[in-house]
Amino acid sequence: MNVSQKSKENKDVFTSTQEVIRTALQTMNEPPAMYDLLKEPMRMLTVRIPVKMDDGSVKVFTGYRAQHNDSIGPTKGGVRFHPDVTEEEVKALSMWMSIKCGIVNLPYGGGKGGIPCDPRTMSMRELEGLSRGYVRAISQIVGPTKDIPAPDVYTNAQVMAWMMDEYSRIREFDSPSFITGKPIVLGGSYGRESSTALGVTIVLQEAVNMAGMNVKGSRIIIQGFGNAGSFLAKFLHDAGAIIVGISDARGALYNQEGLDILELLDRRDSFGTVSHLFPDRITNQELLVKECDILIPAAIENQITEQNAHEIKAKIVVEAANGPTTYAATEILTERGVLIVPDVLASAGGVVVSYFEWVQNNQGYYWPLEEINEKLANILTSSFQKVYQTAQTRGINMRLAAYIVGLKRITEAVKWRGWI
Repeated sequence: MNVSQKSKENKDVFTSTQEVIRTALQTMNEPPAMYDLLKEPMRMLTVRIPVKMDDGSVKVFTGYRAQHNDSIGPTKGGVRFHPDVTEEEVKALSMWMSIKCGIVNLPYGGGKGGIPCDPRTMSMRELEGLSRGYVRAISQIVGPTKDIPAPDVYTNAQVMAWMMDEYSRIREFDSPSFITGKPIVLGGSYGRESSTALGVTIVLQEAVNMAGMNVKGSRIIIQGFGNAGSFLAKFLHDAGAIIVGISDARGALYNQEGLDILELLDRRDSFGTVSHLFPDRITNQELLVKECDILIPAAIENQITEQNAHEIKAKIVVEAANGPTTYAATEILTERGVLIVPDVLASAGGVVVSYFEWVQNNQGYYWPLEEINEKLANILTSSFQKVYQTAQTRGINMRLAAYIVGLKRITEAVKWRGWI
């Protein structure tokens, strides 16, 4: 895919997000001014980051940080290092984070950051320089009570540790609550690494219950085998599901009798790729339309579109990735009776446990894994029920219902502050 095509897709994701927000606010009978406020991030910072590379040259990277709305509290959201990052994508992701935080009742607005780069081609020293340079460039608008970054695509606990250390040097005091997704020894939370996947597993169980199905014995396809996808495969395999398909950046594997998930997990590399080791791999797009009971897009945006939505054979689609299904495809699948658990609900486990980490940092008291998982399950179960009941009561699809639930807290906060 060329750069201009990817840029157009990101613009489409941004404009389609705006359209869902507009529809949700109209359904809620909110005034036009509310849409004018929420259709764009309230703040968008673009920075330039010079990094000395290993060959002695200096490469200048572009970085973005979007803060969608802070009427409820500080903004919160990850930082992704990926070649396809664009300003429009970062804006859309910050808006999704606002909705996500509203759905799970967190005292946050949405934020997001990104740097167009390919960390797979960079050394650890170069990545450290980029991570620290990014924090220096955005330091004036972030902080424990302003905007709290976290890991995202191709960033991890090590990147968060570098960023926290750089921020602590700038502020001249230790600031663990500046960022989440840190190593445990630096104030990270138990359960953070697997929290997105566990959250997907929790809401998937709720969706399966509503559909009168059972996780045990269900045939599941997981598109994406990175952090979320690999943990998901393990959780669902342990629950008795039959994982019939997985994919990564190089291709996909499908076996209607079930894949050997433990072998695949053992053989995957640090970037989650394993399909290239098998000669009979298929494409990601071919995998999406294979026979299964539950389809979990856990990779990138715009995977299920109006071009392939009619061919999807799953009874349930659970969106572990951000924006994997276009709104046109959502309508097609809903008309066909497919239950969609939207991304802003399904992938909320990560931000919930990030919130737990922030709370633990602020109080200096840390919780055991069992307590974290119990709290996470309680929040996501009640959040699923709220969205599902909204969809049933209003006769709308789950995506629109999720946006209504997520936007409700923001609109209330905006009105109480007297902004509108």
